[in-house]
Amino acid sequence: MLLGLTRGGRVLPSPRRCLLHCRHIKSAATAASGVGDSVLSAFRSICGEDGVSLGEAVREQHGKDESVHRCRPPDVVVFPRCVEEVSALAKVCHKHRLPIIPFGTGTGLEGGVGAMKGGVCFSLRNMEQVLDLHPEDFDVTVEPGVTRKALNAYLRDTGLWFPVDPGADASLCGMAATSASGTNAVRYGTMRENVINLEVVLADGSIVHTAGKGRRPRKTSAGYNLTNLFVGSEGTLGIITKTTLCLYGIPEAMVSAVCSFPSVQAAVDSTVQTLQAGVPIARIEFLDDVMIDACNRFSSLSYPVNPTLFLEFHGSEQSLEEQVKTAEDITQSNGGSDFQWARDTETRNRLWKARHDAWYAALALRPGCKAYSTDVCVPLSRLPQIIVETKEDLIENRLTGPIAGHVGDGNFHCLMVVDPNDPEEMHRVHLFTERLARRALAMDGTCTGEHGVGLGKRALLCEEMGPVGIQVMQSLKDALDPNNLMNPGKILQREEP
Repeated sequence: MLLGLTRGGRVLPSPRRCLLHCRHIKSAATAASGVGDSVLSAFRSICGEDGVSLGEAVREQHGKDESVHRCRPPDVVVFPRCVEEVSALAKVCHKHRLPIIPFGTGTGLEGGVGAMKGGVCFSLRNMEQVLDLHPEDFDVTVEPGVTRKALNAYLRDTGLWFPVDPGADASLCGMAATSASGTNAVRYGTMRENVINLEVVLADGSIVHTAGKGRRPRKTSAGYNLTNLFVGSEGTLGIITKTTLCLYGIPEAMVSAVCSFPSVQAAVDSTVQTLQAGVPIARIEFLDDVMIDACNRFSSLSYPVNPTLFLEFHGSEQSLEEQVKTAEDITQSNGGSDFQWARDTETRNRLWKARHDAWYAALALRPGCKAYSTDVCVPLSRLPQIIVETKEDLIENRLTGPIAGHVGDGNFHCLMVVDPNDPEEMHRVHLFTERLARRALAMDGTCTGEHGVGLGKRALLCEEMGPVGIQVMQSLKDALDPNNLMNPGKILQREEP
């Protein structure tokens, strides 16, 4: 028997016993996490030592997005460099029944990246190539590590751009996974209208191209629409490893304007009437008085603290003149102020940065608090009613919830600012968000216009779709992922055996 040294009469363990003890602790830890040494070795053989991380900080970074949902770290994070590695890693997970959670940039708002059942996070940041740009066909293919801003920087000298703009510098494949949209959706559409083809790794590691490998047609009637099956699937059906996107010519001219109104009703009525008049407006954003005050303070602006519209017009110089004249006539007929113009690029960028910083502006209203963004969408004709009723609900229940919205397509957000250490306030916020979502459903709308379902809106999805719709969704999930390995616990509330 090998003995160690003694200290104070106590026998110290030998180096060999220490080594065996450490190995036992490591094996116990990996076994408890559900990822054994043999699996880790397989992962490392696929994507290298640097491509696998068990570090606590790395796992926590990949267990949470920008939402209020608490961190649920995965057991291990892998960093594949190509679709072949994603496929090989997925096959290992499939063999060992390990959950798979895709991760882009972590900018989601519905808890979509939490590892609810542990498992393996596929961080796709190392797949960052812009592929197959076809400027003559107005399309491009990108890997999941490419963000919206990175793509537009790449396109800068081509005269083209990708206009879908959710505010955050999100991964484009992640934007496809959540069916994101944003400020330009009223003219250019959402991700659902701008994705031509997807490359997806399924739960068993097989690779599918949703419109056929290498296909780039702007329209097709060939079979089921597999592309839009995966757009908005939030990682529950497969891992998006490439997306082919529509591009657009950069407009000859752009001009932005700000207009304040005496009431919420007047501002939203102006939005609806502008669209009904056929003005091809690019952006039309609504900020209520609380939100414009927060933006003024945070971004050093000086707009009147009233319900306000931010507008942007794209086109030729001649067409812009006609668009602006029509919109200005409509806003003034509803009591709107004269337009305050932002014509040069620097001023326009400052204006829209202030709009995109609304999240941080809302947080600054109550330092130390957390923000939660609601996300409903209704038919345009119901928009004035739902915003007015929502404002009344906020005041009645003593809640801080500035309103900002992409009102051109009926979508708006309450940026709820709440003290997470106040259970009573948290409860009031929870009840409010449920009332808001059900108010939208009662007006023939949806519980989420662009953030997705994730964790927080699964019950609301059931109310929205009804039992037959949910059953069809579950059947699709079961067909593509019978072992429920792909991002389990999201979107659908599956009954586990």
